[in-house]
Amino acid sequence: MKVIRQLEDIQKPLRNPVMTIGNFDGVHRGHKVLFYRVVNWAKKLGGQSVVMTFDPHPLQVLAPTGGPDFITTPEKKLQLIEAEGIDVTLVIPFSKEFAQISAHDFVKDLLVDRIGLRGLVVGYDYRFGKNREGDIRLLRELGNRYGFQVEMVSGIELDGSLVSSTAIRQLIRNGHMHEAEKLLGRPYEIVGRVVKGRERGRLLGFPTANVNMHNHVPPKPGVYAVEVEIEGEWYAGAANFGWNPTFGDPTPSLEVHVLDFDGDLYGKDITVRFGERIRDERRFPGPEALVAQIQRDVETVRSLLAAKKPMALAVSC
Repeated sequence: MKVIRQLEDIQKPLRNPVMTIGNFDGVHRGHKVLFYRVVNWAKKLGGQSVVMTFDPHPLQVLAPTGGPDFITTPEKKLQLIEAEGIDVTLVIPFSKEFAQISAHDFVKDLLVDRIGLRGLVVGYDYRFGKNREGDIRLLRELGNRYGFQVEMVSGIELDGSLVSSTAIRQLIRNGHMHEAEKLLGRPYEIVGRVVKGRERGRLLGFPTANVNMHNHVPPKPGVYAVEVEIEGEWYAGAANFGWNPTFGDPTPSLEVHVLDFDGDLYGKDITVRFGERIRDERRFPGPEALVAQIQRDVETVRSLLAAKKPMALAVSC
């Protein structure tokens, strides 16, 4: 997949491009329906399948104090888009100046004149242009004027739930990881660098990796069974997200105890894949009671992951 990050790098129109446009956080099952339509339509035209997305997320620019947490990192999002068979992804730098482009000029100057748009696939609620003035009706009018077709895809439902990034974020925040996994089409993951923590786990006999979560959606505080990717190998693990009430930490953190692993993780990027939520955080009367509970948590994790037999897991539990 070719990734284009600057509009100036598009020197000439693409080959019969069929496109979809959006932020695509999570690259969930609803997004995949759009990509499927784009890929197949492009094949019929002998053209290129194209995704247009934005970096940073528009809300990070327009509402920096109220922007969303993210399901995927920008790098992971591109990997997932590529896996859907897309030929070209345009990562448009979003700015306040870009946000002032009118709906008409966005279509005429960028989509038609620069990219050479032939087909556009969008969701039922797609809005675009300055103040979100553009809608499906306007897109179809402009398509008739400038020679491209528009296909609208209705909202995708799964087991009675609308598949959306907003719904998935809320499920994660509520600790409903299995429901989030159904809408995503894969387990929720946090990718982050291991940074120096308070090192209590090592003193308690259960060393933990303190993971920098960046802007990932935080799960509901508690203990989770997880799988952890370290340099291409997968391990079982027990993760705690929260305030560590036994010690009264002032800020929440994600700490992961990796089972059957003995190595230095400081400075490494790891992937934490969430499974079952085991229990709430709670305050223990002292370190001994906490250690006893961690031992029980580890045994629970081993039982859960052994029963699951995940394909990614590369450890003997």
